Amino acid sequence: MTSMPFYVSPEQLMKDRADYARKGIARGRSVVVLGYDRGILFVAENPSRALHKVSEIYDRIAFAAVGKYNEFENLRVAGVRYADLRGYSYDRIDVTARGLANAYAQTLGTVFTQESKPYEVEIVVAEVGESADDDQIYRLTYDGSVADEHGFVAMGGAGDVIENALKDRWTPGMSLGAALTLAVELLGKDPAGGHDRSLEPAQLEVAVLDRERPRRTFRRIGGTLLRDLLNHTSRVTDAPSVDDATPGHHDILTGEAPRDESTNPQTQRPAAEDDGDRS
Repeated sequence: MTSMPFYVSPEQLMKDRADYARKGIARGRSVVVLGYDRGILFVAENPSRALHKVSEIYDRIAFAAVGKYNEFENLRVAGVRYADLRGYSYDRIDVTARGLANAYAQTLGTVFTQESKPYEVEIVVAEVGESADDDQIYRLTYDGSVADEHGFVAMGGAGDVIENALKDRWTPGMSLGAALTLAVELLGKDPAGGHDRSLEPAQLEVAVLDRERPRRTFRRIGGTLLRDLLNHTSRVTDAPSVDDATPGHHDILTGEAPRDESTNPQTQRPAAEDDGDRS
């Protein structure tokens, strides 16, 4: 007796894959990316000090993600390689968030349509410009779709609820302290309408692309500086760099002592750090 082959229509197959990916992403903790007066702020609920959701990709470009750690870590590493190779082969100004987002879109789209399961990830690629009008924020979903966001974006977990609140409360030109406080407040909201949570600095991963820093604009914010910003005791114009905030603190990416890059314009960018999460 010959059995009938099992048939699934392409429409149903794509729908099942999309539902699978969305459910995986929704289990992750949210990430908020929003503009402030000096650049772009990244805030994630992430108690891990080893697995990061936010990372530097290149001089003025950063990466944020939610979902399955090993999958978006592969994307992050591929993005660093793409940026370094393009910058070495052509020029550093030829490395752009738009080009990187297009490369990610091709990868995610291919995996979604051709592999047995889609990536359970959602990512943001952001590039800080010379002014707020030049900032770029691209959101990429599991199927390779790209959205050019303006001002802010929230992913994972309660991302939709947070985005709706940001539409009402975010304004261009917010100070770093005000933008950070808003993001942390919304990350602590219960989407089901329960009691709000009060997130402590140890539960947060915070970084910025600061347009006023020379060349490498990415820096992490933690320790005393993060606590001061959350308590409104430190103004962005007076805030020290993350290296200055902690005496003797070494470069967060290389493990080396801070250096004055302005004295050596040929200094090469060190290898990027590890990043990740399934949270």
